[in-house]
Amino acid sequence: MSLYPILRPLLFQLDPEQAHHLTLSMIRLAGQLPPVAALLRDRYRAPEIPVQAFGLHFTNPVGLAAGYDKDGLGWRGLAALGFGHIEIGTVTSLPQTGNPKPRVFRLPPAQGVINRMGFPGEGAAFVAAQMHGKRPPGLVLGVNLGKNKTTLNAEAASDYVKLIQIFAPLADYLAINISSPNTVDLRELQGKAALRTLLAEVAAERKMQASLHKKAIPILVKLAPDLSDSELDDALEAILNAGMDGVIATNTTVSRAPLEAYAGLNPDTAAESGGLSGAPLEAMSTAMVMKIIQRTGGKLPVIGVGGIMDAAGARRKLDAGAVLVQVYTGLVYSGPGLVGQIVRGLKPD
Repeated sequence: MSLYPILRPLLFQLDPEQAHHLTLSMIRLAGQLPPVAALLRDRYRAPEIPVQAFGLHFTNPVGLAAGYDKDGLGWRGLAALGFGHIEIGTVTSLPQTGNPKPRVFRLPPAQGVINRMGFPGEGAAFVAAQMHGKRPPGLVLGVNLGKNKTTLNAEAASDYVKLIQIFAPLADYLAINISSPNTVDLRELQGKAALRTLLAEVAAERKMQASLHKKAIPILVKLAPDLSDSELDDALEAILNAGMDGVIATNTTVSRAPLEAYAGLNPDTAAESGGLSGAPLEAMSTAMVMKIIQRTGGKLPVIGVGGIMDAAGARRKLDAGAVLVQVYTGLVYSGPGLVGQIVRGLKPD
């Protein structure tokens, strides 16, 4: 029996950020106490559904999306919940506070969340320190990279290059985040010319780091769900030409059209600026996964993320062509048992 339906109303009495910090602190502590971590692994164990992607072996296709463990504090405890992979971040080169609070808003009637966090975090050096040491067996660990707010787009490549230098020896894969709606002008880096220039420098640095560390360094690019077809074509062309290993589809959406299907929303909360995630995003992100697969002929493996609230939602992403999926907002509404529930629902009979 899950305790989360009892705990959720209590957590929802807290500000969303406070609730998140509380749950992350608890899971961090659990990861630091081997007997507690062992109990969690036993409680939330997920069956194996092996997946090979980006040259890596995943024990199952369900991962944790970037944004939950921004500073790499809780990933050891989170690994006990059954994830096949965990993506830390978004990490910026230098520490920054992010956007003013309040900046996270729940939409319970829609099982959605709006956030305008703006990449708050302790910076790359801090996160790298959290990644040293023993890793839970079988866990694939990725790091999501972003530019600092004060870094001009013309100089953005320098931020990503520094981050690749720091995390190439520590992570199993890296993700280039150019699609958050909460850093001014960041999404402009998805444009054809800007992305071509950025990824050329990323590819060059990746080559140097791969030679230095004698290991492959898969790099994925995280795209927005709001790209037009022509913008998507331009982005995919740049990603393919640069030799990147895959795409994460998608980030949050700035559109509020997906909320029109839901009754009972607080109109002021629904109108808050920021990126919309959760159930309202599912159809948009799944459609984007399908477009990417169709437009590239499957040449770019895709991690599908956005609105996965249950096994059926994960299956829709996989049926659209995704090789892996990620969850985040679903955990807010369903709790830690969601991971095992999804994996069990995906396992063939």
